[in-house]
Amino acid sequence: MLNERIEKALNEQINAEMWSAYLYLSMAAYCHKTGQPGMAKWFEVQFKEEQDHAKILFNYIVQRNGVVSLKPIDAVPTEWKSTLDVFESTLAHEQKVTSLINNLFALTTQENDYATQSMLKWFVDEQVEEEENAQNIIDNLKMIKDNGYGIYMLDKELGARTYTEAAPLAISTL
Repeated sequence: MLNERIEKALNEQINAEMWSAYLYLSMAAYCHKTGQPGMAKWFEVQFKEEQDHAKILFNYIVQRNGVVSLKPIDAVPTEWKSTLDVFESTLAHEQKVTSLINNLFALTTQENDYATQSMLKWFVDEQVEEEENAQNIIDNLKMIKDNGYGIYMLDKELGARTYTEAAPLAISTL
């Protein structure tokens, strides 16, 4: 059974993950609008991944006989200055999510909740990957600058990304 503080924090993280999904869908819309369908697809995959993250937390709360409490999702930005700005915003957002996950992990340490720590380990590892991916795209965009062919090639590369269900959902019974 989850203690009250951890249950509340996990529910807040579900909301944060759904806000992240909504943010990435907004970023996909921006990329479509600016003629970058590959980058838009990359963000659409991010959208699905964030929904997976929320569902992992949802399933965990249910498995621990907790109560899932869904709250309204705040509005997200819809405009950026450039493609580079969109990905810099992505990195900043992922860094914020990393701090949220770290704070959750710290709470489980304070509460001696080893089962939740174990579940959160996947999220800790996932955040390292998320930040690295965003930084790599930023580095590529900075190198490319305004080279149309380079942007075209990066758009094609990012458009090849495919969605893969998060591993914890593949083994879930819920």
